[in-house]
Amino acid sequence: MRLYRADLPTPNCLRSSTVEPASGNRRYLQPAADRYGRAMPAAFVHGVPVTSHVWDALRRSISRDDVVLIRLPGFGNDFPSGFESTMDAYADWLQESIADLDEVDLVGQDWGGLLALRVASRAPSNVRSWAVDSPNLGPNFAWHPGAIRWQSQDQGEQLARWIAKASIDERTALLRSAGVPDAHAVTMASVIDTAMADAMLQLYRSAKDVAAAWGPELDRIAAPGLCVIAGRDPFRTPESVRELAHRLAARTLELPGSGHFWMLEEPESVGRALQHFWASLAA
Repeated sequence: MRLYRADLPTPNCLRSSTVEPASGNRRYLQPAADRYGRAMPAAFVHGVPVTSHVWDALRRSISRDDVVLIRLPGFGNDFPSGFESTMDAYADWLQESIADLDEVDLVGQDWGGLLALRVASRAPSNVRSWAVDSPNLGPNFAWHPGAIRWQSQDQGEQLARWIAKASIDERTALLRSAGVPDAHAVTMASVIDTAMADAMLQLYRSAKDVAAAWGPELDRIAAPGLCVIAGRDPFRTPESVRELAHRLAARTLELPGSGHFWMLEEPESVGRALQHFWASLAA
C-alpha cells in the first residue's frame, strides 16, 4: 500500500475526451468540459444531502478534459419514472449510467463512495479505478448517529419533514454542523427540498444492513483504488477507511486536517493526488 501525500507535485495526466453516454440516463450526467470524441471520463459521484456541484472546486483543480459529474436522481433533479430511492436502485442506476463509457475512473464521496464501491464490486470491465472516502463494510461496521436517526421509525419521518420545511438559515446551520465550509453552506442549503429529504429517508432505510448485503462482495473488486482518509470526518473514523484500504490493497490519501467535505476544504491538494494516482495507472 502506497501513501500519496497532498503536497506531492502534479504530474502530467493523460487527457482524453468527454461525451455524454447514449444511455437513457444521460440527462443525469453533467459534463464538466467540452465534448470531443471518446467517452473515457473520470466520473464523480456525490453524496447526501448535496448535489453534483459539491465537486465544482475540485473539478477546477484537475487538468483533465474528461470529467463527468454524476447527478443522482432526487438530488437537485427529478426521478426516472418508477424509481425507488433504495441503495440497490441507486447502485443499479449508477452502473447503467456509466455502462456506455470506456475506462471510467470513479470518484465517490459519502453515499457516492459506497455506490462506487458497489459498482466496482460487480467487476464491470469499464471501471479502470476508484477513489472513495468510504469505511470498510466489514463485521465492525456501524452506522453513524445521523444515519441511525434516518433509519429509526418516526424519527426518520420527522427529520424528513423538518428538512423539507426548514428555512434556508436552518438548513445552512445543519450543513455547517456537518462540516460544510461557510462559503458553500448557503448555496448548498438552497437546493435541499422535499424530494431530496424523501430520497434520503428511503436510501438510509434500505441500508440498515448494508455491511451484510454489500460487504462480502467488496473482495471482488479488482480495479486499483485510492482511499481518502479525512482525519476530522465526524461520520467515519480514519481507522475504518484504512481498514478498507488494507483489505483492497488500495493506496491512501491522508488529509488529517479535513472533514467530511474534503473536496471543498482541500480541492487543490486532492486534485494533485488524484492526478498522481491516475497518471500512475496510465504509466
